[in-house]
Amino acid sequence: MKTIKREKSDLKLAVVLLAPSIFLLLLLVAYPMISNIQISFFDQPINQRLDATFVDLNNYINILSDVEFFKSLGITISYTVLAVGGSTALGLVVALFFNRPFKFRKTARSLIILSYVTPSISLVFAWKYMFNNGYGIVNYLGGDVLHLFDQAPLWFDNPVSSFILVVLFAIWRYFPYAFISFLAILQTVDSSLYEAAEIDGAGIWNKFKIVTLPAIMPVLLTVITLRSIWLFYMFTDVFLLTNKVNILGIYLYETAFAFNDLGKAASISVILFIILFIVIMVARKRVNLNGNG
Repeated sequence: MKTIKREKSDLKLAVVLLAPSIFLLLLLVAYPMISNIQISFFDQPINQRLDATFVDLNNYINILSDVEFFKSLGITISYTVLAVGGSTALGLVVALFFNRPFKFRKTARSLIILSYVTPSISLVFAWKYMFNNGYGIVNYLGGDVLHLFDQAPLWFDNPVSSFILVVLFAIWRYFPYAFISFLAILQTVDSSLYEAAEIDGAGIWNKFKIVTLPAIMPVLLTVITLRSIWLFYMFTDVFLLTNKVNILGIYLYETAFAFNDLGKAASISVILFIILFIVIMVARKRVNLNGNG
């Protein structure tokens, strides 16, 4: 009886302690999600005084029959794959380099994470200044110093060069997140494992494959998953850099606020959630936490 009473008391205490967090989750996550799904079935005017019109699945049909949506989806997938792959690989390489003692290591670490902690707006305008065709340092070095081109390119006015630059910006901007995550897990790996592998004749690549990769696989999967979610819904960086790269975040923004079609925009967000959810579930099944495919 005492055990049962104690369990009931612990359960009540747990409910009391968790209640504020549960309330916030319901208020900030569940309610907006349910409301968004509801709006996706309506022709929702921006003016709240006007009545919404139920349109059944028409918003979803219109989106899935829109060529621009699939173009934007292709650009977004390419952007996400390249940016996530590049930032993850760069973060891992830098973490491997920093996973050893050397002079001024702490100072170097602080400099590396600057791009991640600096506000996006400052970094964006720094990049736009660097690639300005009139006074940017990139065009100065490429044209006046190295003579790589006769006329300064309009980097952010061309769709191809704009896409390349927004990908490079994302890699440079977000690789410190992977760097910090990988460095933390690498410092927990027992150095004797590398010594044993070296005694067995393993080279640099084999030591990485046998010792390092299995150790970092849980973190690697987490970094790729979280960064894929964040970049798949990216809006701010690309919107501020250029208007030539129509990723889904911009497509959704224009649908909602340029064309005032909130119902269609809500259906886009639902479709994106379903796509991303399926991709992540498939990826997590294919790669287990032990690093086996």
